[in-house]
Amino acid sequence: MTNPLSPKPGSTANQSLLGQATPYCTQYDPSILFPVPRQEKRDELGLQPEALPFSGQDVWTGFEISWLNDKGKPQVGWALFFFPAESPYLIESKSFKLYLNAFNGTRFSSAEAVKQHWITDLSQACGADVKVALYDLNEPHTLIGAPPGECLDDLDIEVSDYQVRSDLLKIASSKHVSETLYSHLLKSNCLVTGQPDWGSIVIRYEGAEINRESLLKYLVSFREHNEFHEQCVERVFVDLMRYCQPEKLTVYARYVRRGGLDINPYRSNFETEFDLRRLVRQ
Repeated sequence: MTNPLSPKPGSTANQSLLGQATPYCTQYDPSILFPVPRQEKRDELGLQPEALPFSGQDVWTGFEISWLNDKGKPQVGWALFFFPAESPYLIESKSFKLYLNAFNGTRFSSAEAVKQHWITDLSQACGADVKVALYDLNEPHTLIGAPPGECLDDLDIEVSDYQVRSDLLKIASSKHVSETLYSHLLKSNCLVTGQPDWGSIVIRYEGAEINRESLLKYLVSFREHNEFHEQCVERVFVDLMRYCQPEKLTVYARYVRRGGLDINPYRSNFETEFDLRRLVRQ
């Protein structure tokens, strides 16, 4: 019997449910999940699966979380989903939304049972172990934070190109620095639908000092670029390594939620810890 979660050879984002009229399923159905091979876009960046220059995770926040208990009473919560960057597949976001919404009309014996279904289904779909944290809405939690480091957004720059220009990246000096910079001006577009994706991006590095104006121009150049969130972050990481050659580098983006989900990709060659607090737009 064919596993409904097994990705089909050659499955691409264009074959997903994005941009299509889709009825909502109200009964649990893991076959809704649509895996997209990561390697397709990584090939464009010259990345080999056995020698990725980073590790990291895609951290999704689920805000529209609900299911029924054994008596049919609705239960609600919010959740964090951690997909390893090393997994061979990412999950297309609309399919993930539809999958989560299918829990709304399904009875489960406990919150733990719901969580275990998520872990099993998502791990099988992406091809690696997924971690999940499920929270009660009354549970105290530090939710809203601000990015660490210095903001680039007040720099006085002139911009004329809104397609990715990696050649904009420049070194300011050979002086060795360790700094964290961020911008709220990141915008890209969905790879399939062209709908806008808004985000904030944090760049932490050690090495020769990066020219801040050139970095901000580069980040703004994503404004009309079509890629998924995860792919944009990996592109930023690879371009910075190629043009600025820092000894250590972390790139972390927090995107504005859409459809009750936000996606926050994190890539680093030296860190494993990151700030889970969401930003004010999330």
